[in-house]
Amino acid sequence: LLSGPMDYTPGVLSLTGRGGRPIPSTLARQLAFYVTLYSPIQMAADFIEELDKYPRELDFISKVPADWDQSHLIAGEVGDYAIFARKDRNSADWYVGGVNDATARTLDLRFDFLDPAKTYTATIYRDGPGATYETEARHNIAIETRKLKKGDAMSLWLAPGGGAAIRIAEGK
Repeated sequence: LLSGPMDYTPGVLSLTGRGGRPIPSTLARQLAFYVTLYSPIQMAADFIEELDKYPRELDFISKVPADWDQSHLIAGEVGDYAIFARKDRNSADWYVGGVNDATARTLDLRFDFLDPAKTYTATIYRDGPGATYETEARHNIAIETRKLKKGDAMSLWLAPGGGAAIRIAEGK
């Protein structure tokens, strides 16, 4: 996806697929797909009665753009994990999305791509305690906010089959 878009529909927040089968993902990973998979047409792919159960996650989905001014792969290993930072084409906001394979890992992220003259507020959607794609803990999500500036660093735990999504809004 470094060279262009693809067709994939994220946003199955119930994490339930056809026939009631569990989707091998965490809730945070579903949000991360909106950033990591470049597709200029996005939607939430779950049933409306399921989406109503996830107002905080829908808030992220409603804000994430579908077109980007800049894209940076800020961490990754082929076949293991990928973390992208993307700048909104129509604002100063940045989004970070990370997806992981079946091995839990902790990564140190640096926010060197941010404008040095600005302070940002980051809303972080990450795998919650005990999250894993293999059990009902796939629904465990932690949401927090913090201030960020260029050069700041953050330690980020990714669950097995998990991920993280971060909205970095200018000065809010």
